Amino acid sequence: MQPVVPYPFRHELDQRSGSEWRISGSLMELSVGTPCSFSSCRKRIPKMHASRNKTKLLGVMMMVNFLIYILVEVSRSYSKWDSTKPRIPSEQFWKKPEISKAFWNRNQQHLDYIFNPLIISSTATTTSVSHTKRTQNSTRPNSTTKAEHCEPDFNITAQIKDYTSLPQRFKDFLLYMKCRSYPLLIDAPGVCSEKPFLLLAVKSLTPHFERRQAIRESWGRAGILANRSVATVFLLGKTTGSDFFPNVSGMLRYEASMNGDLLQWDYRDSFFNLTLKEVLFLEWMAERCPSARFIFKGDDDVFVNTRNIVNFLDGLPKSKTRDLFVGDVISNAGPHRDKNLKYYIPESFFVGGYPPYAGGGGFLYSSDVGIRLRNISQHVSLFPIDDVYTGMCLQKLGLVPEKHQGFRTFNIEEKYRESACIYQTLMLVHPRSPQEMIKIWSWISDPELSC
Repeated sequence: MQPVVPYPFRHELDQRSGSEWRISGSLMELSVGTPCSFSSCRKRIPKMHASRNKTKLLGVMMMVNFLIYILVEVSRSYSKWDSTKPRIPSEQFWKKPEISKAFWNRNQQHLDYIFNPLIISSTATTTSVSHTKRTQNSTRPNSTTKAEHCEPDFNITAQIKDYTSLPQRFKDFLLYMKCRSYPLLIDAPGVCSEKPFLLLAVKSLTPHFERRQAIRESWGRAGILANRSVATVFLLGKTTGSDFFPNVSGMLRYEASMNGDLLQWDYRDSFFNLTLKEVLFLEWMAERCPSARFIFKGDDDVFVNTRNIVNFLDGLPKSKTRDLFVGDVISNAGPHRDKNLKYYIPESFFVGGYPPYAGGGGFLYSSDVGIRLRNISQHVSLFPIDDVYTGMCLQKLGLVPEKHQGFRTFNIEEKYRESACIYQTLMLVHPRSPQEMIKIWSWISDPELSC
């Protein structure tokens, strides 16, 4: 194939327009001359401008028509909607929950319905306030007043299918489940006179004199600790001969007169009634000791490093004190179904899992949380395990207890149990005997202790 060799070439494309192409070698140029002088050229120019104006006008008219269409559609849709008529969705958006077969769940569903804020507010607009209060009081779980004596509710025997096969302790709980208000037999009016920074509320039994005294001489000593005021109360029910307890009522009255730190209510003190003890204490705290800033609540067989608790509270920012609730938190737990276990819960009574809760050996919370717990507890049906019940109340408040490594409700490793420095770093250890409480307190109170 032979190569094509460019050669000079010149050609006039249009003499009338004055434009020409010049090709010189490999270079091609477009040369634009002056417009033609013919009359035909001058005639075409106005025609081109007229066509361009028509196109612009057509575009503007199309835009105007489009905007008019949008305005018409919007006005038409608004004309169809009547603000005075309710808008009913085409599909069902709410389904009434099925009534549970388990007794506690069924009872709680009833309370949730009664205390639903939407229902209460709508009722208040159509009825008088006094009538609303009477209606609520008649359906509250604590239907007894302080002046009334609580009688067993035998109707409950027909509401639980396997009632006759339940352990006696569970039958007793069910019979008195609706009773929440009991007379206060022994009060401690002077405990909160100094507005304590920390109130120690200790669950105890009337015969446990030795434990209470050991606590008074060690971690529960009332007074000033780490420049903060500390007060202590012991929470008691009544122990009766039917539970094979000796009669120590005279000794108890003497103890109360000597120390002024006992609270006793006229109800049967039993394991399943610890929830009742919790509810009664919250009522007392809200009425008699609202000035306490923080509350520790625990058993009478624990050791508590009260100094560590005070230092922990002093170091908290104000933003964290309002919703404070810390302890040895248990999560993802559920009811035990073995009748031989202490914590047995029958399926006919409760179904579902437990919310996160702090072990009942001891936990710490602010007085603000305490007041809210007292209020919400009126809307939560009693449950036979007190720490689980507190977790249920917290869940209703939208709060989750916070786990703190200093709370050891399941003890510590045996090799560390005789180490003073271990107790120096902890807040609570369970269980400990009265002798061990006094010994450990002397260890961590020694000014020469070096850890």
